[in-house]
Amino acid sequence: MERKPLTCEIIDDHKKHCVVQINSKEQIPNSGHKVSIAISLLKNSNRFEWFLEKATEIGVSEIIPLICERTGKEKFRYDRMQGICISAMLQSQQCWLPVLHEPKQFEDVKNWKCANGANFIAHCIDGSKQALSNHLIAKSSNHLIAIGPEGDFTPQEIEQALQNNFIPVSLGETRLRTETAGVVAVTLLINCFSFPE
Repeated sequence: MERKPLTCEIIDDHKKHCVVQINSKEQIPNSGHKVSIAISLLKNSNRFEWFLEKATEIGVSEIIPLICERTGKEKFRYDRMQGICISAMLQSQQCWLPVLHEPKQFEDVKNWKCANGANFIAHCIDGSKQALSNHLIAKSSNHLIAIGPEGDFTPQEIEQALQNNFIPVSLGETRLRTETAGVVAVTLLINCFSFPE
């Protein structure tokens, strides 16, 4: 969809408080689809910031930083992280800023899971799971996926997620870093809404 440019006019060019008058604007409605990701914080905050930037550019709706048993770092500078999301939204010409939550404990899974949609958990432990792409035939308007820390979720965390109706999935044959897994998952979930019925 080609967007009409926003037109405005500078009516006061003062060097300390420029004033702009908006002459025309366009309202872009929300798609109605919600893609959320709950992802563990990382020891290297630069890698988590990279994930925030890329997920925002792709068009994620909601980001829930998680504190899991194996999470290596729990410090979270909310203002800085929110600023990264805002910059990425502007750079990629997104119309909607993702909701960025304060970090949540994994054990509170029932309080952050998606209530009216499909919940997935991607993990590396062998067991009964299928590729995420195999589950995207279901046309739920809301999807949430949980991505674990370096070292993966613990078996107890996976079991807790399964008890809360999460569907276990894999993201492919290779083992991905947390931030890479997050980008792959967000991309698959957002693209599923463009698949034909």
